Amino acid sequence: MSSVSGNSLAIDGLVSGLKTSDLINSLMTIEQVPQTLLKSKLTDTNSFVSSLQTINSLVQTLATKAGDAAKASSLDVFTAKSSSAGVSVSTDSTATTGSVAFQVGSTAAAHVGVTGAMRSWSTAAEPLTIVGADGKKTSVTPATGSLDDAVTAINKAGAGVTATKVASGTDTDGTKLYRLQLTATKTGAAGAFELYRGTADDVAAGTATNVFTQPGAAVVTQGKDASVTLWAGTAAAQTVTSATNTFDDLLPGVDVTVTQTTTDPVTVTVGRDATKAQAVASGLVDAFNAITSYYGSNTAVTSTTSPTTGTTSTKAGVLTGDATTRDAVQRLTTTMSTPVNGKSPSSIGIVITKTGDFTFDTAAFQKALADDPQGTQTILSAIATNVGAAATAASDKYTGSITTSITGQQSVAKDLTTQIDNWTDRLTMRRATLQAQYSALETSLSKLQSQSAWLSGQLAATAK
Repeated sequence: MSSVSGNSLAIDGLVSGLKTSDLINSLMTIEQVPQTLLKSKLTDTNSFVSSLQTINSLVQTLATKAGDAAKASSLDVFTAKSSSAGVSVSTDSTATTGSVAFQVGSTAAAHVGVTGAMRSWSTAAEPLTIVGADGKKTSVTPATGSLDDAVTAINKAGAGVTATKVASGTDTDGTKLYRLQLTATKTGAAGAFELYRGTADDVAAGTATNVFTQPGAAVVTQGKDASVTLWAGTAAAQTVTSATNTFDDLLPGVDVTVTQTTTDPVTVTVGRDATKAQAVASGLVDAFNAITSYYGSNTAVTSTTSPTTGTTSTKAGVLTGDATTRDAVQRLTTTMSTPVNGKSPSSIGIVITKTGDFTFDTAAFQKALADDPQGTQTILSAIATNVGAAATAASDKYTGSITTSITGQQSVAKDLTTQIDNWTDRLTMRRATLQAQYSALETSLSKLQSQSAWLSGQLAATAK
C-alpha cells in the first residue's frame, strides 16, 4: 500500500506493519516547530511594518498641511462677488479686499465676413490677399479656381482667419451656389480683416477688389474689443478694453469676465473667504486627529471570551509598546498645544481634549479672524511651523524616526524570510532522510523474516 503525505511519496510498512507516512509526518511536525515560529514572527513583523507605514503616511500628510498653514499668507484667501449675472469674477492668491464699480459698454466679438453667392471662386487660380487690422498683408494663391481650394488656401495662410464654404441655394439653371464665410480666429478689434482679389501689390496700388464690398457680400460682425468704464459719469471716468471678454487684474488678483452690456453700474466686491480660511486651520486639526485615531486603535488592548469554554483572551494592538510612534505622537501633541506669545491655540479654535485629541471651535476661530486677522495668522503660522517640524522629524523619507524604524523592520523581515527558506530546504532533506531510514528498516526486517523462515525450515527438516 502507498500513500502521499507531506507533499512526498511514502510507502507504509509492508513488513513491519508500521504506518510509516504517519510516523514521518509526526516527526516532521516536531522538526517544523522552529520554522513555524519563524513564520509567525514574520507575519507579526510584516503587520508591524504595515502599521508603521500607515501612521508614517498620516504624519506626512500632517507635515504637508502644516507647511501650507505655516505660510505668512495662509489665511489670505479671498472671494469675489458681482452684482450682475452678466459679470463673473475669479481671484488668485494675490487678491486683496476691495471693490470697484463699472459699466459694461461692449462685449468682445470676432470679425466675420461673408462673400456673395457664387459657383466658384474664379475661372482659374488667382491670388487673394488678407489684410489685417494692423495693415499686414498675407497673399495666397489657391491651386485652382474652385471654392474648396480657396478655403484650403485661406486656412493654410496663417493670417488669423478661417474660411468655411456655406450652401447658398441654386442658380437659375439649377447649379448649386455657395458663399465663403471668413471668421477671425480671435476676438477683438485687432482681429478685424479685409479680403481682396489680387496680390499684396494690387492692394497697395488700389487695384485689388474688396470682396466684402461686392454685391451680396457683407461684414456680418465687426471685430471689436470688450470695454468697461470705471467711475462712469464722473470726471475720473476711464474706459478699459480687452480683446477678450476677460479683464485680467481689473483689481489686483481679480479677473472679470463680461457676457453682456449693462446700463446700471456693476459692483465687484472682494472680501476674505472665511470658510476657506477656516479650512486651513481645521484641516491641520483633522490631519492630527487622523494620526491619534489610528495610533489609539492600534495600541488598544482588546479582550474576547470564548462562547464554548468561557475563557477570556486579550490581544494588544500592533503598535503597543513601540517607543518610536509613541514619541512621535507625544511630540506632535505637545507642539500642537504649545502657546504662542502667551496665547493658547484655543484662542483661535484649536482646543485639546482630555483624551489628547483636538477639536476645532469654529465660532472661536471666526471671532479671532474677524477681530484680529493678523494676530490669528501669527498664532496659526507659529503652531503650524512647530507641528510641521515635528512631523517632518518623524516622517522624513530619509531621516524620519518612523521611516528609519520601517527600514529596520523590513530588514528583519528579509532576514526572517531567508531563515524560513533555509528551513524549507533543511526540512526537505530531513524528510528524505527519514523516508530512507524507514525504507532501510523495512528492507532489514524483510531479510530477517527470510532468514527466520529459512531457519524454521531447517529445524523442521532436522526434527524429522
